[in-house]
Order: sequence, then structure tokens, then C-alpha cells
Amino acid sequence: MTDLTHFDRWRERAHALETGVAQAVVGQARAIRLTTMALLAGGHVLLEGNVGVGKTTLLRAFARAVGGGFERIEGTVDLMPNDLIYHAYIDADGRPRVEPGPLLHHGADLAVFFFNEINRARPQVQSLLLRVMAEHSVRAFNRDSALPYVTVFADRNRVEREETFELAVAARDRFMIEVSIDAPAEEDLRWQLISDPQFHDTDQLLQRVPPGLLDFRVLRESAATIQRSVRASDALRRYALALWDTLNRPAAHALALEGADAGRVLLAGASPRGVSMLIRMARVRAWLDGRDYLMPEDLREPWHEVMTHRLALDPVFELRRAELVPRLLAAVLDRVATP
Repeated sequence: MTDLTHFDRWRERAHALETGVAQAVVGQARAIRLTTMALLAGGHVLLEGNVGVGKTTLLRAFARAVGGGFERIEGTVDLMPNDLIYHAYIDADGRPRVEPGPLLHHGADLAVFFFNEINRARPQVQSLLLRVMAEHSVRAFNRDSALPYVTVFADRNRVEREETFELAVAARDRFMIEVSIDAPAEEDLRWQLISDPQFHDTDQLLQRVPPGLLDFRVLRESAATIQRSVRASDALRRYALALWDTLNRPAAHALALEGADAGRVLLAGASPRGVSMLIRMARVRAWLDGRDYLMPEDLREPWHEVMTHRLALDPVFELRRAELVPRLLAAVLDRVATP
């Protein structure tokens, strides 16, 4: 396609995407950059943060910028897999009707699917979403329906634990990154968010994001092209493999964590798919910077967001996850020598 053969123009559009989203989402430069990288790497995104910090606004801004169909569903304990595929009702004439549900409403043009509070949904529902993420298709009405362009966004309720179902490791591993969104630290931005009327109407605010900055139909093709265009040196390969091995075998590498035994904390480290996602994110970062080769910082920059959600901890330490996982990941970066 024209956009992909003229790669510089495509890069300009990617930067325009970040600028456009920032028109509606202020004080979230890192979240915007990481989400842009995930989109250009062909990955799905977990969102993490307290209520009212702008998670939904962020993803709606990205949905507007890439175009295509947008659907949202709320996770509840009584949600069933079929609720994502179809809904049945009685029409005005008293006849039963069946209409496509949120996954099928837009057909193959579904571009962004947002699952709010995904851990409130039962494991059966999470399993259905896992197939959508892994295979870009869903089984419905006795046939497979393709969803070739869909990117899944989801967030988890981390405050309330009643009537919640933690995501299985296999489901978490399908998300490329988990992006943390917090209220801006700058005092001026904080006051702007709570006092400026433009932030009181989200629908109006999103009109500031130019539509169709990137064509959702070519995102997957662009992701593949980016991956082919950025190379890794032998030293960079050894560095990536050392990070992986140290994370999976912290005791063998004498990794130290104050107040915890690093060898006992971790039940399972990163899978090959997880490290592959790190490399994919790193290549996009290099490409956005105008390089066709990887540097160590390309791996280090998204390291926490790629790895945080996919580590399995010993149940004894699970309640300390928010404290221990960032320390463990930082210790791995410190332990492995940078080439």
C-alpha cells in the first residue's frame, strides 16, 4: 500500500497520532507513546489505574484516530459468552429477534473492542475473548467470523475483590502491555482537569482528535513491515536473552530482593511469547526514532509494561505484587550488563 511503501510518511502519521490523542488526553505522554507502540506492534492493551483517571478517554481517542468500529462491554458476574456474540429480544410485533452482539455488530470492520472491568466477567467469557485476541475470529451462528483488524483494550478492577475472577496467566500473556494511568503530577494540569469545562464533556473533547490519522485496515501490515525493517546485532540478541534468563531464573543469577527471596517470589517468568512482544515493542520504538537497528534502551524502555502483568508469583507473595514485581523487574535490569 502507498502508506507502507513510503515509510517516512507512515512514521509521520504515527507521530501525528500521538499528537492528536494528546489533544484530548493531557499529562499522559508515556501512556500515549506506549499505546501507540503496541498498536504499531499489533498488540492488545491492558489498562491499569484508579477510577476517573481517563482510561476510557484514552482508548476512545485512539479508536477515533484509527477509525473503524468501536464497541464496549461492561464486565459483570452474570455476563455470559453469548452476550458478546448476539442479543435476543422481543420486537414491537411480539416476535423473537436475534441481532449481532458487540463482537459482530461491525463485522470485519471492528477495530477497537473495550472490555471494562474484565476481571468481573466469568472465566468462560474471558476464554472467548482469548480466542478473539489470539486468532482474530469468533465462532458464531455455526460459522467462524473473522475479526482481522480488532485490537482489544481491557481494564481490571484492582480495588474491589468481591465477585471478581482474576485473569488466567494465558489470558494475561495475550496482552502485549499493561499501561498504568495516573492523574498528572503537574499542579497546573491537575487543576485544568478538574476545573476546565472542556474536560467535563468527553464526547465534545474527543472531537479535538482528528479522525482516521492511521487506517485501522493497514495496522497489522504496518506492524509486520516495521518488524522486518529493524535489525538486532549479536550483542543486542545476547542482551535480550540474558534479560529473559535472569527473569526466569533469578536464583541462578543471584538476584537479590530486600525483604524477599527472589528465588521464591517467582513461580513463572516470561514466556517466549512475552519476550517476543518485548522485541516487537522495541523495534517499534527504534522505528519511531528513525532507526533501523535496536539499542538496549529500546528493550529497557517498555520492559516494565511488557513484563509486569505476565509474571506468576508464589501465592504467599501475591498480595505484595504491586510492591515486589516492579522491584524484581528493576533488579533484572540492574543485574544484566548493558552492551
